[in-house]
Amino acid sequence: MENYTVATLKERYQSILENIEHKKQQLGIQRNIKIVAVSKTHPVEAIINAIRVGITDIGENYAQEMKSKFEQIQQSGSPQPNWHFIGHLQTNKVKYIAPFVSLIHSVDSVHLAQEIEKQATKHNRIIDVLVQVNTSGELSKFGCEPEETLQIIDTIRTLPHLKVKGLMTIGSFSTDELVIRKEFQTLVKLFEEAKRTFPELELSELSMGMTNDYLIAVEEGATILRIGTAIFGERHYT
Repeated sequence: MENYTVATLKERYQSILENIEHKKQQLGIQRNIKIVAVSKTHPVEAIINAIRVGITDIGENYAQEMKSKFEQIQQSGSPQPNWHFIGHLQTNKVKYIAPFVSLIHSVDSVHLAQEIEKQATKHNRIIDVLVQVNTSGELSKFGCEPEETLQIIDTIRTLPHLKVKGLMTIGSFSTDELVIRKEFQTLVKLFEEAKRTFPELELSELSMGMTNDYLIAVEEGATILRIGTAIFGERHYT
């Protein structure tokens, strides 16, 4: 497909990098910002070409789709990216991604954390996780309530095969920048509180910002951006 060519992906990716760099210079931001290219519903060829243009981190929303793509890339002989699971994760699906996932962004309950611990133990792995917080209050969004965040971190830190690295949120799909900004600021406040409460965890990651709001997320403190449409084009649902 035309929009998955190396040339097209390279142009789109470079454009995003330039936007981020411009914003960092404008505000004097020093921190590193990682781009996770979200390949949900896009074919494996798109991921292989993304790796060719220098993208190292790929995000998926569905466990079985992620496992299938991991296996197809393995068969292709292409190098594997770092795999990020960014969607709602059901406990019965953890087993599909536990052997290879780099970072799970969407841990929103102790129950889910315990299942990840169980599967990580089976594979003798330590799995990095983020706690997903529902900062918008929208019922359609997953994530723990802001006031539950510290309690969940407190439990995760007792699980030997999990390492909590920070927090994640999904901004409202809103044209009102102030609404989105407020949600990101809520996450940052919780992040600072968690760092003070659990200094031994060395929390370092804030995953927030997608195609429509990634520059607001950069301004507000994101270290990880989850960008799909701006890299791979519109999603293709069958």
